[in-house]
Amino acid sequence: MAPDTIYLDNASTTPLRGEVLDAMLPYLTGEYGNPASIHPMGRTPRDAVAHARESVASLIGADPSEIYFTSGGSESDNWALKSAVLGPHPRGRHVIVSSIEHHAILNTCSHLKSMGVEVTYLPVDRDGLVDPAVVEASIRPDTAVVSVMAANNEIGTIQPIREIGGIARDHGVLFHTDAVQAYGQVDLDVTRDNIDLLSASAHKLGGPKGVGFLYVRKGVHLDPLIHGGEQERGIRGGTTNVPGVVGFGRAAELAGAGMAADSEHERTLRDHLVSRILSEIPYTRLNGHPSSRLPGNANISFAFVEGEALLMSMAMNGICVSTGSACASGSLDPSHVLLAIGLDHATAHGSLRFTVSPRNTLGEIDRTVDVLKEVVGRLRAMSPLYEDHIKNGEETRG
Repeated sequence: MAPDTIYLDNASTTPLRGEVLDAMLPYLTGEYGNPASIHPMGRTPRDAVAHARESVASLIGADPSEIYFTSGGSESDNWALKSAVLGPHPRGRHVIVSSIEHHAILNTCSHLKSMGVEVTYLPVDRDGLVDPAVVEASIRPDTAVVSVMAANNEIGTIQPIREIGGIARDHGVLFHTDAVQAYGQVDLDVTRDNIDLLSASAHKLGGPKGVGFLYVRKGVHLDPLIHGGEQERGIRGGTTNVPGVVGFGRAAELAGAGMAADSEHERTLRDHLVSRILSEIPYTRLNGHPSSRLPGNANISFAFVEGEALLMSMAMNGICVSTGSACASGSLDPSHVLLAIGLDHATAHGSLRFTVSPRNTLGEIDRTVDVLKEVVGRLRAMSPLYEDHIKNGEETRG
């Protein structure tokens, strides 16, 4: 990354923290033993994995025995949903998910539907919130699991998962939450929030890519998604990614220690960014809940501008932002999240996601807005829709 690059795409991934790299390095070099080995070379890696399990569990109030390491959030999401309805111990053939879930959930549901599983997609309001009453009304005798993400990856809206989890528990239904964006960003407690299954990923909080976990509440049966050896207490085969797991543990420790201060810094930068954009660039709107949102997330629509052109123009100025989920960045379709909250196709196409981190500065935010004003103005000057809008005298801000 060039020295003058401004990185505002932290919801896609975060840079590996120096302290995390330092923790990982011994297990990439001298301590290369397999933790499943009985001989002395397996002992230190095995102890390191156990310590990391304690660290990631502590951040959500879980017991270390309830943590199963995976390759990331997508595997964890797949495992949670498929295990609930397939295998020798199915809980039912009906799944409830929100309409704005990550594609790791939505595409898993599409696969399950092809196998005869019924799926109910919950609507959201204009702020992206799921109504717990609608969740309760959707539960059926054959409902196996309700899955609602803790916080949305595109618009940042934080869901009322405690209430939704309580409803699911009252009905004897499993509650899973994709907490990939929320873990290490907001306070989560699996007991208080009535969570049975929770997915998380290391690279969203300064950890390495390719490692995540699935929390599984004691007493909940989980069928293997990956069959193999006796790793992860016999239900997730595959040689343990020791450096990745160790890095995840250290990243979780750092996130927990700095969560309050980091969140406050991110909110300050985010609010400054949003305030300047909405007041200085006409025909813009903030997407997602105005206050119940991730501290570093700002998703904004720019009328009369095509999002991909805006994204590329910002990149040419050394500013890295996103048009939505990184996992869907190859698609030209409008964001399913923005359509679900009621935006029309044109407005959804003209949206950018800015996600700040504790490393960003106020100066970077001001430069971003200054460049954005110039870029939006230039692109609108080439837009026949904008020209017609101005000619018609429609001067109201969006």
